[in-house]
Amino acid sequence: VQLVESGGGLVQAGGSLRLSCAASGFIFSSRYMGWYRQAPGKQREYVATITSDHNTDYANAVKGRFTVSRDNAKNTVYLQMNRLKPEDTAVYYCNVVLGYTYWGQGTQVTVSS
Repeated sequence: VQLVESGGGLVQAGGSLRLSCAASGFIFSSRYMGWYRQAPGKQREYVATITSDHNTDYANAVKGRFTVSRDNAKNTVYLQMNRLKPEDTAVYYCNVVLGYTYWGQGTQVTVSS
């Protein structure tokens, strides 16, 4: 199993970024995919989930600003982040649970005020 995040960077408050997570090593289309983030000095926290049926769920902190989607043909899950705030600064991870929970290496998102 391999999860590779990309798309992070530095953006001003109010800006947008789209993160990608390319997955391999399992049947991607049948699995829920999750996004989490970890800010410096804080615990990793939940951001969003997308089911195999494309149903979505969001943490209250990002609801209305972030959108999770997936492309099963590309084995990729996305996180579109709009109206970014400085408190969104964190390393963003995607994950999949296959008995064991697998994580990517993360991608840094920094939002300047």
